[in-house]
Amino acid sequence: MRTDTIVAAATAMGNSGIGIIRVSGDASIEIVNRIYKNKRNQSCLKDYESNTIHYGFLYDGCELIDEVMVSVMKKPFSFTTEDTVEINCHGGMLVMNRILELLINHGGRLAEPGEFSKRAFLNGRIDLTEAEAVMDLISSRNELALKNSIKQLKGEIYHSISEYRKEIIHEIAFIESVLDDPEHISLDGYSVSLENKINDLINKIEGLLSTTEKGKMIKEGINTVIVGKPNAGKSSLLNSLTGEERAIVTDIAGTTRDALEEDIRLGDINLHIVDTAGIRSTEDVIEKIGVEKAKKIAKEAELIIYVVDSSVPLDENDSEIIAMIKNKKCIILFNKSDLDSEISYDELKSRLQPELKEELFIIKTSLKENTGIDEFENAVKELFIKGKISSDNEIIITNMRHKEALKNALESLLMVKKSLQANMPEDFFSIDLMEAYRWLGKIIGEEIEEDLINEIFSSFCMGK
Repeated sequence: MRTDTIVAAATAMGNSGIGIIRVSGDASIEIVNRIYKNKRNQSCLKDYESNTIHYGFLYDGCELIDEVMVSVMKKPFSFTTEDTVEINCHGGMLVMNRILELLINHGGRLAEPGEFSKRAFLNGRIDLTEAEAVMDLISSRNELALKNSIKQLKGEIYHSISEYRKEIIHEIAFIESVLDDPEHISLDGYSVSLENKINDLINKIEGLLSTTEKGKMIKEGINTVIVGKPNAGKSSLLNSLTGEERAIVTDIAGTTRDALEEDIRLGDINLHIVDTAGIRSTEDVIEKIGVEKAKKIAKEAELIIYVVDSSVPLDENDSEIIAMIKNKKCIILFNKSDLDSEISYDELKSRLQPELKEELFIIKTSLKENTGIDEFENAVKELFIKGKISSDNEIIITNMRHKEALKNALESLLMVKKSLQANMPEDFFSIDLMEAYRWLGKIIGEEIEEDLINEIFSSFCMGK
């Protein structure tokens, strides 16, 4: 690891009241001290106690650059465990760039993305799950994602994984001791004891893996597509949910030719929602491409919103849509309820009931008058949240890297169980136990390659 002194803006570069520039490394106090003077015109940062903040000014030679507050954090009492200085300056882009240039000219180096967190990890200040939680916290798009990131930042995943690894390494050590000294250490009843412990670990890891679907929903949102015939009200729904005119709405059938994507927050969850071309038979080449694209997106979606125009009868296009949404989580909007209906609610329900295996939600709406939206939001929550995310104490896996490592660890433990049941020699257990131990170590960063570390931290913000 490079141990030179790094500098970066810890707040966004733009016009704001406050900007923060972070400096970390052995020379951080010395570098800042070269450009800092307190109100008595003294450069004395090195004399200040750790974890204190001081009023003063930054100078380029004799030229005053800015009025600042400077925080001094001496090692190991900082995020990186290195000597760290944070400069609270005015948030103008020009002044922040000027300060960064000064710091670099006096011996600092512009930090790479995520380098502060990377140093904190490599210096043992945080484990890899806590480091990843930092970025998850920053990018949280709803309350559930925020709460889960905070729990991960507090080390809940780390503590669980560490306990599993302690149990595994204990068994590995025992087996190795037996192999080294079989005359003095008995294996009587050990297979039964080990199998019970392995079953317990398997159950725990399977429990963590069972949360990954929730985790994906919390972190990434629900991939959602709006389908229906032309002029059913699909684009009106998107506009209503976003609160702005994102999609063009006209009385002309086939207005929407291509997919339009938006991220929408509904309380504790996010929908990544796609408005698609109206599904119908058409000879228009461009519209036909849009229809085929709509069908493809619907096939991959986690939630389908089927907008039905109640003012026109059901036809073969509706039959095609109903076949397409079969076995999918689906919410049906019985739209244009403010107009005279050509189909009844009961008729639509009887048509859909045999086809949809998931819980059936049919909501009367008038998107023109913005009615039925609250009921729609409640239906989404009923489908995806109710009874699924209820415990504040539950550890939820949101990171796909963690999921893959857990799956591999589980596979290794199942191999141990298989070897036990086949009465295989003890050294077979040890090999697979060590593999499980290694895969769990990859989650918390105790068994991980340098290139993966670089890949993980390169996705972080510059000043973090």
